[in-house]
Amino acid sequence: MVVTTIAVRLFTPARRIRYSRHVPRHRLRQKFGAVLHDWPRFVRAMSTARGWVRFHNRRERLTIDAATGGARCEWMYTSDLHLCSVYPSTAQTLMRRATAQWPIAFAERPAIDGAPRVSFVIGHRGEARAPHLLRTLAAIAAQRAVPVECIVVEQSARPVIQSRLPPWVRYLHTPIASDDEPYNRSQTLNAGAAMAKSPLLVLHDNDFLVPAQYAAELAKRHDEGNEIIDLKRFMFYLAPDERGPERVVQNLLAGGSVAADRRAYDEIGGFDESFVGWGGEDNEFWDRASTRRVFAFGYLPLVHLWHAPQPEKAANEADAGRARREELERVPREERIRRLRDRAASARR
Repeated sequence: MVVTTIAVRLFTPARRIRYSRHVPRHRLRQKFGAVLHDWPRFVRAMSTARGWVRFHNRRERLTIDAATGGARCEWMYTSDLHLCSVYPSTAQTLMRRATAQWPIAFAERPAIDGAPRVSFVIGHRGEARAPHLLRTLAAIAAQRAVPVECIVVEQSARPVIQSRLPPWVRYLHTPIASDDEPYNRSQTLNAGAAMAKSPLLVLHDNDFLVPAQYAAELAKRHDEGNEIIDLKRFMFYLAPDERGPERVVQNLLAGGSVAADRRAYDEIGGFDESFVGWGGEDNEFWDRASTRRVFAFGYLPLVHLWHAPQPEKAANEADAGRARREELERVPREERIRRLRDRAASARR
């Protein structure tokens, strides 16, 4: 087995901050404001080994878990780190610090055999994202300390990706009439979850790299009795040249990668397959999942691989997903759970 670990060496050194008289006035105000209000807090955070976890935007509030040192964001929506947007060098510094503590590795196949402790479930469609999927699988293969499995569910008119997958990956094809049909991510995750062999599911996107200890940390939190687990502190969105991040995002609850106890997943109804296209299904799932025992103190970095904007991920689809979520969330959680469980029971008959 070949294992490659990435941390500091994949990224260029932090660039010096440079000022220019040609920078527009509003940009100068933004820069000076970030230096005045955010830079000192960033320096303090970087002064300790795990201080990076606690850095956040001004006016935001974190709650810290005493046992793990993880941070829970006490606001509703995702947010970009403002300082990292104004000064990209700080994003590089933050990513180097985080991935030095929690390295990301790549392997050809998992090193640990035996019954899986953690099952990764990934939905996929299309040839364009195949390279991202393969890199994601290589990072999953490099997981340490616990045995894992991975299920790739391809939703397409015909199988496209199966022959390119590593032998250790389980594959499921869910056929549709035409590839022009909107992608139904919820359907792929539910289909993969039904195949999983382990007691802990990781509902995972096909373009996210995870640290080599990711599955082991999820298993620890699961052993403590937690049923829904989100360990993401920061999501580093790589720039096109992939030498560093162009965005640092926090509070991405349920988005990209979230773990769920297998029984709890079934008992809350899984993902709602009435969401068609992009957006909304993560938030609605998290709303129902919050009825269970949740651990949402993030202390791990994840990396989002760069790709061009997806033409099918149009604004009107995102608007439709948001409208569908708002419509559903007017219905009490318990009633939505009952409906989804009844629907799943009917499908099994």
